[in-house]
Amino acid sequence: MAGVLAPRFEIPDCPACDVQRLRSELGVSDPVAQVLVRRGFADPDRARAFLQSAEEHAPDRFRGIGDAVGTIMRHVAGGGLITVHGDYDVDGVCSTAVLVRTLRGLGANVDFYIPDRAGDGYGLSLETVRRLAERGTRLLVTVDCAITAVEEVACAKALGMDVVVTDHHAPRADGELPNAPVVHPQLSGYPCPELCATAVAHKLASALLDADARDGGLVGGARRELAGRALEADLALVALATVADVMPLLGENRTLVRRGLRALAATSSPGLRALMAVAGVDPTRVDERSLGFALAPRVNAAGRLYRADAGLELLLTDDPARASEIARELDAANRERREIELRIRIEAEAQIAEAGERSAYVLAGEGWHAGVIGIVASRLVEQRRRPVVLIALDGATGKGSGRSIDSFDLLAGLTACDEHLLRYGGHRAAAGLEIETARVNDFAAALCSHADQRLRAEDLAPVERVDAVLGGDELGMALAEELQTLAPFGRGNPGVSLLVADATFSDVRPMGEGKHARFTVQSRGARARGVAFGGGGRLPVEEGVAAEATFRLEVNEFHGVSEPRLVLRQARPVETPSGAGDEPGDAAALADEELVLFALP
Repeated sequence: MAGVLAPRFEIPDCPACDVQRLRSELGVSDPVAQVLVRRGFADPDRARAFLQSAEEHAPDRFRGIGDAVGTIMRHVAGGGLITVHGDYDVDGVCSTAVLVRTLRGLGANVDFYIPDRAGDGYGLSLETVRRLAERGTRLLVTVDCAITAVEEVACAKALGMDVVVTDHHAPRADGELPNAPVVHPQLSGYPCPELCATAVAHKLASALLDADARDGGLVGGARRELAGRALEADLALVALATVADVMPLLGENRTLVRRGLRALAATSSPGLRALMAVAGVDPTRVDERSLGFALAPRVNAAGRLYRADAGLELLLTDDPARASEIARELDAANRERREIELRIRIEAEAQIAEAGERSAYVLAGEGWHAGVIGIVASRLVEQRRRPVVLIALDGATGKGSGRSIDSFDLLAGLTACDEHLLRYGGHRAAAGLEIETARVNDFAAALCSHADQRLRAEDLAPVERVDAVLGGDELGMALAEELQTLAPFGRGNPGVSLLVADATFSDVRPMGEGKHARFTVQSRGARARGVAFGGGGRLPVEEGVAAEATFRLEVNEFHGVSEPRLVLRQARPVETPSGAGDEPGDAAALADEELVLFALP
C-alpha cells in the first residue's frame, strides 16, 4: 500500500526461567506462560491476579465523591427536578441509563437530556443550560461530559441550578475545572484512572445506594434491594461502554468487562435482548467482539444519524414490543450508516491520493455526515498509519473528528494548533473539533507540521508484537481454549500473536471470484487448511518457501461445532531476519487483511 511502511516483527525478551516458574506454580502451558511473561506478568502472584481478574475498588476511592453524593441525595429528598445530561455515543447513552435508573429506584424526580449531534454539538452548551433552567431543572448531573465546561457550569449556577460533573475526558489545557463537585477517575485519584464514563456513573450510583442505606433510607429496603439488583445487571452496560470507548482492558476494567459479559448473557432487559436479536448475537456466546462489532455500532448509529435518545429509550424500556421496535430502528440506521460511510471514505481516499505523502491528514468535504466521519477516520488510520482528521463542512463552519496512532497524541496536536480552531476536545487517540471553513487549510498545514516534528519513520510502521514462539503441532483446541483465560481482548490486552518460525504454504487455490485463496499450511509435520481473504488470491509468501508466520488462535463455533481457528496476521520468508527493527517485505501487500486457517483433525 502506498504510503504505508511494511510491518515489522517485535519479539520481547522472555527468560526461560520465568516461563518455567509460571508453568510450575500456575499450571499453565508453555505458550501461555510466554504470553504472560512478555506482557509483564512474570511474577506468579501478578500473573495469577491477572488470570483471576478480580481487581475492584470501592466508590469512596474517588476523592470528593462524598460531596457529589450529598448534593444529589439532598435533591432526591427535596423532590426537585434532577436532569442527567449525557452524550450521544455509546458511553454517554449507557452512563445516562445507569444513573437515571438508579435515581428512579431511589424515588427521585429525574429526567434526562441527550444532546443532538447536529443541533447541540458535543458536550454541555450554554444554550442547553438555559433551556434546562427554563424547564425547571434544579440539579444538573453530567455524565461523559463537562469537565471542560467551566463557563457553562458557572452559568447553570447563576441560573439557580446545582451541578455535579462526572466525566473521564481530559480537562482544559489551563487546568481550570468547573466550580462543582467532580467525579473523575484521574482527577479524583481513583486507583483505576482509565474508567469509561459508564463505569464512573456506576460507581456513583453504587455510592448513592450505599448512602441511602447508611442514612436510614429514602426508600424501603425491598425497593433498595431491587435498585441494587438493577445496578448489578447494569454491569452489562459498563462492559458495552468500556469496549466501545476503547478503554484499556487491564486492572479493574478487565474485571468489569468480565462481570458485565456474564450479566449480559443472563440479562432480562428487553432492550438488550432485542438488540442482541437484531444483531444476531447469541447471549450464551457473547464476548468482547460482540460488544465492539455488533452491539455498539447499533447503539451509536442512532446518535450518528438521527436521535441518540432512541438508544437510551431502548436501554430503559420495560416493554418487549417497544424494545423490538427500537432495535429494528437502530439496525436500519446502522445499515444506512454503513452506506454513508462508504461514500465518504471513497471521497476521503481520493483527497489522500491527491495530497500525497504526509505525516498527518486533514480532509474536508461539503455534505459529509458529521456523525459518520469519526468511523471513516478510524478506517483511514488503520490503512495509512497516520493521524487523520475528517471535517464535515456546512457553509462557513465545519465539525471535525480525528483518530490517531499510538505514537501521536492527537489532543496535544490540536492544542498546538488551537489558534485555528473554534473549539476542540477529546483524548490522545480520538478528538473532535469545530472550525471555520476558511481556516481548514491553515489548520491542516499546522497539524502536519506538528506531526513532522513529533513522528519518526519507525512510528509509522505497524508493529507485529509476538507473544509466544511455538511449533505448528502445538496449535490445537487445548491451547485455543486455554488462551480464552486471557480474554477479554482489546486495547491494553490485544489478541495473542503466536509466531510459527517454520511454516510453509502449499496447494493455493483462488476462491471468491479470485479475491481470496484456499491453501494448506505445514509446520513440524502438522498440516492445516487455510483460507486467505484479500490479496487477489495471492499469499504473502510463495508456495514451498519457508516462512515465519504469526497467528491468532481462537475457538470457532459454527453450526454447533467447535474447532480451533487460526487467524494468520503476517507472514514473510525465513530469509528475512526477525529482529525487532527489520521489516517483512511481501507481507505489506496483505497488511490490512486477515488469513483465516482452520486446523485439520
